[in-house]
Amino acid sequence: MPKFLFFLITFSFFFNCQAQNRLRARDLGIEPGILTPGKLNAITDVNGVSVGHKSLIIGDSIRTGVTLILPHQGNIFQNKVPAAIYVGNGFGKAIGFTQIEELGNLETPIALTNTLNSFIVANALIDYTLSVPGNAKIRSVNPVVGETNDGWLNDIRGRHVRKKDVFEAISNASTGTVKEGNVGAGVGTRCLGFKGGIGTSSRVLPKDKGGYTVGVLVQTNFGGVLTINGAPVGVELNNYYMANDVPYVVDGSCMIIIATNAPLSHRNLKRLAKRTYLAFGKVGSFSSNGSGDYTIAFSTNTDNRIPYNAKEHELKTKEVVNDHMSPLFLAAVEATEEAIYNSLFMANDMVGQKGRIIKALPVDKTLKILDKYNARVKQN
Repeated sequence: MPKFLFFLITFSFFFNCQAQNRLRARDLGIEPGILTPGKLNAITDVNGVSVGHKSLIIGDSIRTGVTLILPHQGNIFQNKVPAAIYVGNGFGKAIGFTQIEELGNLETPIALTNTLNSFIVANALIDYTLSVPGNAKIRSVNPVVGETNDGWLNDIRGRHVRKKDVFEAISNASTGTVKEGNVGAGVGTRCLGFKGGIGTSSRVLPKDKGGYTVGVLVQTNFGGVLTINGAPVGVELNNYYMANDVPYVVDGSCMIIIATNAPLSHRNLKRLAKRTYLAFGKVGSFSSNGSGDYTIAFSTNTDNRIPYNAKEHELKTKEVVNDHMSPLFLAAVEATEEAIYNSLFMANDMVGQKGRIIKALPVDKTLKILDKYNARVKQN
């Protein structure tokens, strides 16, 4: 092996393994909104939802992975959940979205990965669903896969995420704390000029507003002009789209997953999903031409499960009435905003193919900017 290549691989391994201990946005006094987060401040605060990752950081060029979100712990195909899609900007390779829009339900876990691995991951989701006990006779599966393009850091043409990685992510999925930053589908992503990744957050409504929980998970890989709690962080750091003489990639994508235990139909889930775009703008995105920005929303409420082989002609379901949807809309906006911040604050520097380096958000400098604009709660 040439000495230069050996040095590059060794440096890359050392650099990527020396992950600094990072803190979430709320731990640093960044508290967007007025509602209260759940116990974990994660999508898994919605009872039954689990998240699993498989990260691939191999050699000097493989920087990718897969993230799985399971809406409940039973047989998802046999007990489907209401779901909806909102397309902010459709520059993406989304799989399974049209059937969700047509039938209003989700029948597999949701997988997030990189662009060129979408189809391999979808095939693995089919294999997984066919393998679940009770599914021996099914002949149609609608796998749901979202993606962002990690091809700047990752050897994306190698399509390194395999079936075994999908199965491993499902098997290690947990209803507890969700790993964030450079994990799973967020290993090779960039966001608003810095290292992006996986982020999550949640909000719990007051009892008199329904007491429902809304959880959000994001895979961030997009550009714009970074704004945190109203403070122009990207401008202050001179790292933003159209900054003079600053190389900046604005195209990319964002996948946003919403889970809630509120009893919602496809119609109101779609309305809920739309609100994430307000948060997307608050953090500084404008959905550039090459950005694939999608939201998938689903309800875990057991009263609204859709059985595969329904024996009756009618389903008895519950629905939050329109006049009481506003608190849920607010929860979705706040949780999405904070999830995106967490994807940035929890990410570390990453070295990828061709020795490319993407730096993480500089926390100390960012906090000084936030204090300048009174954009965080003062820490003791």
